[in-house]
Amino acid sequence: MPAEVPHTSPAADDVALIITRTIRAPRALVWKAWTDPVHLREWWCPTPWTTEVRAFDLRPGGAFHTILRGPDGGMSDNPGAFLEIVEGERLVWTLALVDEWRPADAPWMPLTAYITLADAPDGGTHYTARVLHPNAAVRRQHEEMGFFDGWNTCITQLEAYAAELSA
Repeated sequence: MPAEVPHTSPAADDVALIITRTIRAPRALVWKAWTDPVHLREWWCPTPWTTEVRAFDLRPGGAFHTILRGPDGGMSDNPGAFLEIVEGERLVWTLALVDEWRPADAPWMPLTAYITLADAPDGGTHYTARVLHPNAAVRRQHEEMGFFDGWNTCITQLEAYAAELSA
């Protein structure tokens, strides 16, 4: 029997950017907002940018492709793939691979994101986004691009959106 692959590595601190927050919405609704492309497009990038969901095949190896568009004509094309789905608890996706585990053709920002959800004592959701990069230089580049501001804005939008959803 093969050994279980760990979800972290000793060097992860050099390559990881992590946000942990408590979201004031039930975990089931946060999961629903994350795993339904109709909902995802409503909160996935900081407004006034918009999200187009090109592919959303929620299974390991399934395509996850979004295009973000800014009011000034800017665009971010993000083809990727889902790696792991644990219903209601964990969603892992990457921009380093595309559908059916094919290597991505030069992703602009190679990363793998681990989104974990757990019940918070107040009925909300303990939310962690752990984003791994191939090396410390790419991690720094992502941070300098505004990772914390951008991802926290999206999480705030997710919180508001999920709180308005019905189960």
